[in-house]
Amino acid sequence: MDLDAFNELLTTRGQRALAEAGELTGADPVAAATKLRKTYDAPLTSAALTQAGLRERAKAKFGEDARGMYFTHHGLEQSTRAEVAAHRARRLAGASVVDACCGIGGDFLALARAGCTVTAVDIDPLTVAVARANAEALGLADRVTVTIGDAAAVRPEDYDVLFADPARRTSRGRTFDPLTYSPPWPVVLGLVSRAERACLKVAPGIPYEFIPAQAEAEWVSYKGEVKEASLWTGERPTRRATLLPGGHTLTSADVKAPVGAMGRYIYEPDGAAIRAHLVGEVAELVGGRLLDPLVAYIAADEPVDTPWAARYEVEDIMPFSLKKLRAALRERQIGNVTIKKRASALDIERLRTDLRLNGEKSAVIILTRIMARPYALICDTSPPA
Repeated sequence: MDLDAFNELLTTRGQRALAEAGELTGADPVAAATKLRKTYDAPLTSAALTQAGLRERAKAKFGEDARGMYFTHHGLEQSTRAEVAAHRARRLAGASVVDACCGIGGDFLALARAGCTVTAVDIDPLTVAVARANAEALGLADRVTVTIGDAAAVRPEDYDVLFADPARRTSRGRTFDPLTYSPPWPVVLGLVSRAERACLKVAPGIPYEFIPAQAEAEWVSYKGEVKEASLWTGERPTRRATLLPGGHTLTSADVKAPVGAMGRYIYEPDGAAIRAHLVGEVAELVGGRLLDPLVAYIAADEPVDTPWAARYEVEDIMPFSLKKLRAALRERQIGNVTIKKRASALDIERLRTDLRLNGEKSAVIILTRIMARPYALICDTSPPA
């Protein structure tokens, strides 16, 4: 979709085409295109069908808002889930914000709804047009100004907060190296150095050495999946994990978890707590200890309900042996297993095949390392009370 085709979508005729394309969502693509082509030219037909498809995909991130929003493929892929953006925006409520790499606007929409006034910048004219259309579509244009510009030219000192979500894609696909972000990491840090406060959205797997020493690093998990990390400057330096929905938050208290023997229960910390190096804090919450100082599984003797960890009751523990594990599962008539692993080189799907499962019962198998030796744990699938 080019800029001219997108602008055509915003006209009265384009809106009719988009509405008709929306009614054809899920239909055979060739049949849908053939039907629209009876009324509209090829560029408008393609743009309408593309936009209708993106809106359908966007519902997972934007809910009902997606029905009236506009997207690009890359913009949707990199955009923040609405619940996560809203959580972050609450920390900046009422501030004047410059969004230096605004994309399609997912973050500035949440900021505007939190009472912020936002100047949003992106270098791509099509992306800027999409972002403007989204501000208009959701009734937030009075709080948001979207302009074409280079993030490196932004003046963060003119605002209360700098927000930046550098693009993490290159011509070869997704990149995990901050030095290949757009704008590159040194440029981003240069902007941060001039900002009174800043919030940087980064990949959850950002190498720790790239996190500024003066920043709060927050990892956010949504329904058990780590979605992103945010780096906050102008705040107290710490590590934080946040769980959504629910808004549970845990900050570093520099707790060092003890190492000890297996207990009746095994706890698997949420990924946000693991990324934030808060496993010790979770162990303290459940009265537990690590089985291995370098592996994030926590053993404990009592069943403690916490949003910070999944809990399993341990039925058996054994040094890993395919033959012994297979025999133990057969004896228990276990035919369905959820296999989890940490610090194990085993291929889960290959192991599932090799186990030759046959039975009506279920179990959780945990593959891990305990003091340099590989172990398998057979656990009950009963959920916490």
